[in-house]
Amino acid sequence: MAYHGNRSTFHPATFFLIGIPGLEDVHMWISLPFCSVYLLALLGNATILLVIKAEQTLREPIFYFLAILSTIDLALSTTSVPRMLGIFRFDAHEINFGACVTQMFLIHAFTGMEAEVLVAMAFDRYVAICNPLHYTNILTSRVLVGITMCIVIRPVLFTLPIIYLVCRLPFCQAHIIAHSYCEHMRIKYLGIQLTRVFAKLSCGNIRVNAIYGFFVVSLFLLNLVLIVISYVYILCAIFCLPSHDARLKALSTCGSHVGVICVFYIPSVFSFLTHRFGHNIPHYIHILVANLYLVIPPSLNPIIYGVRTKWIRE
Repeated sequence: MAYHGNRSTFHPATFFLIGIPGLEDVHMWISLPFCSVYLLALLGNATILLVIKAEQTLREPIFYFLAILSTIDLALSTTSVPRMLGIFRFDAHEINFGACVTQMFLIHAFTGMEAEVLVAMAFDRYVAICNPLHYTNILTSRVLVGITMCIVIRPVLFTLPIIYLVCRLPFCQAHIIAHSYCEHMRIKYLGIQLTRVFAKLSCGNIRVNAIYGFFVVSLFLLNLVLIVISYVYILCAIFCLPSHDARLKALSTCGSHVGVICVFYIPSVFSFLTHRFGHNIPHYIHILVANLYLVIPPSLNPIIYGVRTKWIRE
């Protein structure tokens, strides 16, 4: 327990993660699909990384970004799913305060990195289709290094304040989190709906936490806007092509990326809509969606690229 003036600021030694409230009796069965999807994510992303490393022809920037995406997916799923499985399978509900804050930071940081990679991949497709003759001159090794630094550093910088915002809060005697992993606030990129999971445990003023949450949401909204703008230009360029076969080929090169974007953002839209309009939807549905949001994209991304990308498929 830490003291601040005459007021005590209590950080519990451990938090108790409920898992999925209302479905405690079927946690054992829920663990089976989650474990299967996690193994699929590990296998799929590791395969993508090995193929890109082994095959010398896969040295274009798009495959470089794909390797980064697979690395982030491996890290994101490993940060969240083992803890979920521990709760569902072994009733390991307690988590150290420091481990909880660390997990919260990593989940938000890796999710932010994935959003940044999708923007970088949209830029890559924009250059490849709208300015193909200067593709190699624009996406040089130096530019790729700069983009990679932005992918990593920007989400980390915007996530670091979460540590301070959480550690400054007085938690009093509250230590039960109605979730299966630690979060600052459930921030969905396509909405401003904030469902307090971690910060609500505080008995102090969480207004600053909420304001910062809105700020982070606006940044991810900006990422989505940039992706949409890129594809407006891409579609304009595609439909200006004289040949029908050329248009189909150009659309095909964007298919994998569009699929990954949908897998990443559709759960956010669904979660926002259920929070905004689905007032009668049980709370466990919201928690299930939040859990699936961390396991489905890492497992489907390698499948989408493996099936849709000719060079990887071969």
